[in-house]
Amino acid sequence: MADEIATPAELDACERSIGAWLTAQLDENPVVAAVERGEPGERRWYVRVTGEQKSVFTIWFTLRQRCLHYETYVMPAPEENHAQLYEHLLRRNLKMNGAAFAIGVEDAVFLVGRVPVHTVDDGELDRIFGSLYVYTEQFFRPAMRIGYASKFPG
Repeated sequence: MADEIATPAELDACERSIGAWLTAQLDENPVVAAVERGEPGERRWYVRVTGEQKSVFTIWFTLRQRCLHYETYVMPAPEENHAQLYEHLLRRNLKMNGAAFAIGVEDAVFLVGRVPVHTVDDGELDRIFGSLYVYTEQFFRPAMRIGYASKFPG
């Protein structure tokens, strides 16, 4: 079932479900600052989040034929201590569930994950959102201190 292509009707239902969940989050979750849709015809959402360690970040949800892909930008490419930072992040991946650190565009650091379309429901969306929020808050500052050590004296 994880590799099954969802039917257009299943994707439409999933899209409505995600939209309703995001509307509720915008109304009820104080860390959700804004929700925007992607280009017309895209099944993509941008969720603006306010944090404490990282003051603002965006979580992107993209509904595809087989999965819901999600990601958030954690930090730009490190200026120093590259090997130490990547080792740190890879070791963190071992303890994380549903998301992993990855190197993306311009060598920036992202948290990414995906779940099969058929598993998407409010509980799964809560888990995804909560995990990305906690991981970003927990690992942002330590990663910045490694990758930009000279800018964080002491």
